[in-house]
Amino acid sequence: MTYQQRLNHAIPGGAHTYSRGFDQFPSNAPQILEKGKGAYVWDSEGDQFLDYGMALRAVTLGYANPRVNAAAIKQIENGNNLTRASVIELEAAELFTSLIPGADMVKFAKNGSNVTTAAVKVARAFTVRRYVCIPRQHPFFSFDDWFIGTTPLQRGIPQEYVSSTLLFDYNDITSLKYLFNQYPDQIAAVVLEPATTTIPCPANCIELTADPQCISCPNKSNNFLHQVQNLCRNEGALFILDEMITGFRWSLQGAGHYFNVTPDLMTFGKAMANGFSVAALAGRRDIMEVGAIDKQGSERTFLLSTTHGGEMCGLGAFIETMTIYQERNVCRHLWDYGAKLKAGMNDIALALGIKDFFEVIGPSISLNYITRDAQGLVSAAFRTLFAQEMIKSKVLMPWIAVSLSHTDKELTLTLDACYKALQVYKEAIVKGVENYLVGSEVKPVFRKYN
Repeated sequence: MTYQQRLNHAIPGGAHTYSRGFDQFPSNAPQILEKGKGAYVWDSEGDQFLDYGMALRAVTLGYANPRVNAAAIKQIENGNNLTRASVIELEAAELFTSLIPGADMVKFAKNGSNVTTAAVKVARAFTVRRYVCIPRQHPFFSFDDWFIGTTPLQRGIPQEYVSSTLLFDYNDITSLKYLFNQYPDQIAAVVLEPATTTIPCPANCIELTADPQCISCPNKSNNFLHQVQNLCRNEGALFILDEMITGFRWSLQGAGHYFNVTPDLMTFGKAMANGFSVAALAGRRDIMEVGAIDKQGSERTFLLSTTHGGEMCGLGAFIETMTIYQERNVCRHLWDYGAKLKAGMNDIALALGIKDFFEVIGPSISLNYITRDAQGLVSAAFRTLFAQEMIKSKVLMPWIAVSLSHTDKELTLTLDACYKALQVYKEAIVKGVENYLVGSEVKPVFRKYN
């Protein structure tokens, strides 16, 4: 059997995250990976690929960073998981709350879904309200029913869970106000990502850079995050930011700080520990204390209670990752490299005369490439073709995630591969993508049927 067959035989979905499934990659992608170092990964045959997947955006320093590894190994040798809270657990919590504005207390876990679900539970316990609002444009908040029930994948989910989550449109405050009017005094929280490739700033704002202009911006009243924050304050709902992707990318203090808002609760993960499994729920003390045990006589809320939430290797990795962030100004590097990559890829498309069919969009810290067919419609087949042709040049780019290990050398390799890929892309626009694409096009994760 092939690796793909063996994976699907042993693991439902062929991997422990659906985003790693075979249906998310072109047919010439490596079926299995063996190791990573810096900005590169190797498959089981020893073939090397320059990687822009970066462990689903969890690795921001580069794979197998020796300092982070050493910090994790030190904690493994200290026992890795003890009977009571560990010294490193306390140090990590104190570091986190000192770094992130508005994080008075923090609770660690192993993955983002657990902490976002915990945030919803805290909000309902604190407000004694039922409903939670999320933007329909944001792709993922949790594997738990309160979110998955809003996607086409509703099999196995009771309808009452689906009905408790309400959808609005990002950057449309009227759509959110409508929900508050429809459910007066019943909405516990609004949960959203601060930004994706779409930003909350008004259209007349200047181009975003690593230095946030939002602190002194005169247009803050027209910034969507500020509008949501104000609405939540006025309506008695909690304002919750999901910083799984934006955290430790937009700035060391997170995208909430970047856009000059202070959420009531916030969730972090992915880039926290350079690939080690650490996630965090943090927020205002009076809210987080619904999960406390030292408040005599208060009703208890069973918040997060995970055997491995305080696993010492990940927390040691988190502390060392943050040290490197501050020493190397990692966030600025991610912004700067992204700006050069975006300009370079778009210049190639322009030079080849296909800028209307291929474009890299988004602020330079949060890029995505958009692929269109000959009719100008967004096309999964052409996206697959581009990824397929990049792989032929040993560049793995299912999406664009940048790390400190992406340097000018990697930029040159990427742009060379992009030029070759877009030459084929241009031919496919004229002659038909079916004549160039090998295998099936990539499919959306949230689809009702396989």
